[in-house]
Amino acid sequence: MGSRLTILGAGESGVGAALLAQRQGLEVWVSDSGIITPKYQKLLDRNNIEYEQGTHSMDKILNADEIVKSPGIPDQLELIQTILDTGIPIISELEFASRYTEAMLITITGTNGKSTTTLLIHHLLKESGIDVGLAGNIGDSLAKQVMEGASSQYVIEVSSFQLDGMYNFKSDIAVLLNITPDHLDRYDFQLQRYIDSKFRIIQNMTSTDHFIFFKDDPIIEREIEKRDIKALLHPISLTKAVENGAFCNGDWMVFSLENPSLETTVRVEDVPLKGKHNIINAMASIMVSLIEVQDKSTLPASLIKFKNAAHRMEFVDSINQVEFINDSKATNVDAVYYALDSIDQPIVWIAGGIDKGNDYNVLKTLVMEKVKILICIGVENTKLKEAFEGVAKSILEVDNMEEAVIVAHSMAIKGDVVLLSPACASFDLFKNYEDRGDQFKKSIKTLKVKLNMTHKSLVL
Repeated sequence: MGSRLTILGAGESGVGAALLAQRQGLEVWVSDSGIITPKYQKLLDRNNIEYEQGTHSMDKILNADEIVKSPGIPDQLELIQTILDTGIPIISELEFASRYTEAMLITITGTNGKSTTTLLIHHLLKESGIDVGLAGNIGDSLAKQVMEGASSQYVIEVSSFQLDGMYNFKSDIAVLLNITPDHLDRYDFQLQRYIDSKFRIIQNMTSTDHFIFFKDDPIIEREIEKRDIKALLHPISLTKAVENGAFCNGDWMVFSLENPSLETTVRVEDVPLKGKHNIINAMASIMVSLIEVQDKSTLPASLIKFKNAAHRMEFVDSINQVEFINDSKATNVDAVYYALDSIDQPIVWIAGGIDKGNDYNVLKTLVMEKVKILICIGVENTKLKEAFEGVAKSILEVDNMEEAVIVAHSMAIKGDVVLLSPACASFDLFKNYEDRGDQFKKSIKTLKVKLNMTHKSLVL
């Protein structure tokens, strides 16, 4: 690696990489086509790191030995194609940060469940007394934490976009939860390219490393048969007994490890999250914990204490015995499938946004069985409405989140669940999925206040 580093994107990962690069004595230039948030501007200014915003100066960008690119910047951009034509290497922040740490790296990827599993692994390891950091798509950037020498281990949520820029990075423990079509617009609509991206998580692993994977996923199982994987394999299954892995046996999760010899069971009811998909997430997390800690005594208590992050099947409130659940993070069909499958009550489903090439067919049986009303929220809902015409008992369309919540509550009865699980990206009406979920929660709070005020006035 040379001494001049260009960083594209001045968000959490980009600024973290800039700080680490400066600490390592590299010449750093940061370029962001948008407006850099005040928080990150202050960090760059305080550390005398040169940057630009609102534009990309090609002469300065190309005056680099290597470029660290934000995962949000697609390779299809003319800017990136120009850089690739010059032969300047483009890497991710995780690749860059990994050069400067000897810490154990535990990585998690998959189309769905990454965040929940990453958080749960971090929680279980921390509860067992391990000095462990949280990085990737969650928490502070890995680069910033490495610069600070924060931890001896890191649990890292890794997206396919980050994996695309990782070459020499090596996981000590890797977890692959599932693979279903997503973000195909970034992969020329070729599913195999997306699959290959996900499997980069095991590159460079050796026979002393551990690879935990969901065996029931047909794509994963097929790909494992094709690949020469050197890491120790730990399959996870919901349907069949496995060796050197984990499986669900009715009310119990059963774990076994060949070396060291270990077998333990954990009750499914100790998992504080709804749905079969969260049993998978829990089994993967516990497997990591057993590999690292080899002590089952703290597991039940640690599991029960876990609280998932916001916007992931998050219970918000109950109004007139109608529950409201915020699953705004569900930006693809597979995530919505898990959400609908995990709920036993009748559902008023709020969905819509920017369609990412979704195939809704997999949802139709569940929607027919469980969904009373589909409320579409988004700028363009034609595909969503056409997919569920004659499947959902009723389809309505609204213009904003406040209206969606009011309509959902008015159509629901005692015992129903109002579920925000969009299946789509959020950028038509919202800043991001967090903003969408926050507006959902705010609208519920506003509705509850109005209903309480109405009730009080009637009593008076």
